[in-house]
Amino acid sequence: MFTYKIDDEISLKLVDRNDAEDIFQLTVKSRDYLKEWLPWPTYIREVSDTKKFIENSMQNYVDNKSLVTAIIFKGKVAGIASFNSFDWSSRIGQIGYFLGEEFQGHGIMTKVVRALMDIGFKEFRLNKIEIRAATENVKSRKIPERLGFTEEGTLRQVQWLYDHFVDHVVYGMLKDEWVDLN
Repeated sequence: MFTYKIDDEISLKLVDRNDAEDIFQLTVKSRDYLKEWLPWPTYIREVSDTKKFIENSMQNYVDNKSLVTAIIFKGKVAGIASFNSFDWSSRIGQIGYFLGEEFQGHGIMTKVVRALMDIGFKEFRLNKIEIRAATENVKSRKIPERLGFTEEGTLRQVQWLYDHFVDHVVYGMLKDEWVDLN
């Protein structure tokens, strides 16, 4: 099983069936907060919905299509961080993440994304890592900006969010631009 220790308080672990209840409860507690920028919280109504997500994530990991990890902070599931997809022919990975509302403000996500960059460039030998965020999602955009990603452009009306379309900013980091901080 995939695990990655970031520091004494934060680690990543491949999601598995045992995480279903914790991830579901985190989603329920943070539903309104997450819905501001993500469409899927509306569809997670029962633990079985989270179990389906986990099953798909585990199969995609086996098929080398993605890597979905639970963020563990002080022993609790605090969020999800993942390589949502890989383009192996071009060696590009796309990172996505969310953090429960109660875990905001501890610098967790910056450390987590830096760890995913380490994994992506060192272990997966990616040439490029991308992060996309809604143009108005300032908190999410601060992560790649803080880590030195380049703002590459804006995808117009790329996501339907309940009753309107939102634009996404695309950030990219190339392997030869990456500074290994470990």
